[in-house]
Amino acid sequence: MSGAAGPDPEEAPEEQRFLSAAEAAALERELLEDYRFGRQQLVELCGHASAVAVTKVFPLPALSRKQRMVLVVCGPEQNGAVGLVCARHLRVFEYEPTIFYPTRSLDPLHRDLTTQCEKMDIPFLSYLPTEVQLINNAYGLVVDAVLGPGVEPGEVGGPCTRALATLKLLSIPLVSLDIPSGMPGWDAETGGDAEDGLRPDVLVSLAAPKRCAGRFSGRHHFVAGRFVPDDVRRKFALRLPGYTGTDCVAAL
Repeated sequence: MSGAAGPDPEEAPEEQRFLSAAEAAALERELLEDYRFGRQQLVELCGHASAVAVTKVFPLPALSRKQRMVLVVCGPEQNGAVGLVCARHLRVFEYEPTIFYPTRSLDPLHRDLTTQCEKMDIPFLSYLPTEVQLINNAYGLVVDAVLGPGVEPGEVGGPCTRALATLKLLSIPLVSLDIPSGMPGWDAETGGDAEDGLRPDVLVSLAAPKRCAGRFSGRHHFVAGRFVPDDVRRKFALRLPGYTGTDCVAAL
């Protein structure tokens, strides 16, 4: 990985830089191994920022009671952990989240985050409602935290695969964390967007945009990477937008 300095990370660039899957993994290793970020710390930062991004697009005072009801669909990998944190912060922000987490990880971090949500009285669904039930019942918004970069649907089990099939059909707003789930519909490396991939209204890129984000055609794209140190931004030639005030997310 080249150490050449990139543009000033606080300047809004004309052309965005997107990370390949290998570069995204290397950036995370740098944060974990060189800067000594803890995995739980990164998940917490990303989950909190994801919840803040939701508040930017769907501000609470503008929402009806039904629109405040948020379904967060979590997978068993790291993106699912970010989703659990996002749900907890949405509850703190006075939204009304419900979690569908069909394939629970045995990882201690996931178990701790699940306990935190349960103790905050965030409901967990035992099954995902059908498309018609989702639209007609309670939810005004769905957060997709099923898959992350490099995770194929078949790796996380049938319930997650079936959940993705339902999410593809929804006409209610969809927010995807890091990359839209459902590869090869969205391939973190090639950026392909085949017919079977999720097409979210909002994408929240974690740390930096991945290559698939170059073909995102939804309404809002945020980056949640203010925690990335300047040296790391320069090393990976990240051309991130400026963050306003104390905001932890920025619009792309």
